[in-house]
Amino acid sequence: MKNLMVNYGTLIKITRSLTKSKDPEEIIRMTVESIKSALGIKGCTLFLMNRQSKELEVAASAGLSADYLNKGPISALHSIADSLEDGPMAIYDVSDDPRIQYPEAAEKEGIASILSVPIMIGDEAIGAMRAYTAAKWEFTLDDVNFVQALAQISGILIEMTRLHKGQSEYIDTIATMCESPAL
Repeated sequence: MKNLMVNYGTLIKITRSLTKSKDPEEIIRMTVESIKSALGIKGCTLFLMNRQSKELEVAASAGLSADYLNKGPISALHSIADSLEDGPMAIYDVSDDPRIQYPEAAEKEGIASILSVPIMIGDEAIGAMRAYTAAKWEFTLDDVNFVQALAQISGILIEMTRLHKGQSEYIDTIATMCESPAL
């Protein structure tokens, strides 16, 4: 991992940028790119939970190929599933860990280690942030805390933008109703 002071500076820069955006897609994209760049790793992906299918769906990714991202459905019940309930989980060697759903695809992509961090809103996991390295990597507490902080900030901002969008739609509906000649 790069110097810890760089990550504090990066965290401040990212949070300033994120709070200026009202677009959840831009927030997610900026977050994964920032984590990849700050840690100097192969890639980063933010997944959001599909409650009906119990699958993690790619919301944004940096540094990973389309082939890897489209390898198949990511089951929230099988792919590093414990991280959604128990918190951050680091996989040192993806080729030799039963928690990896697609180990062959990870090896083909050149992924050696993965850090998976839940994105929480209250007590509910709404997704996961995953950091991928090309070399086997012992994630430090600073690595985990940095990714976890950005995952939480992203989760909060995603939820805020969803609420803002819902509120805007509600206001538009009320305004339309008030303008209706039938009232």
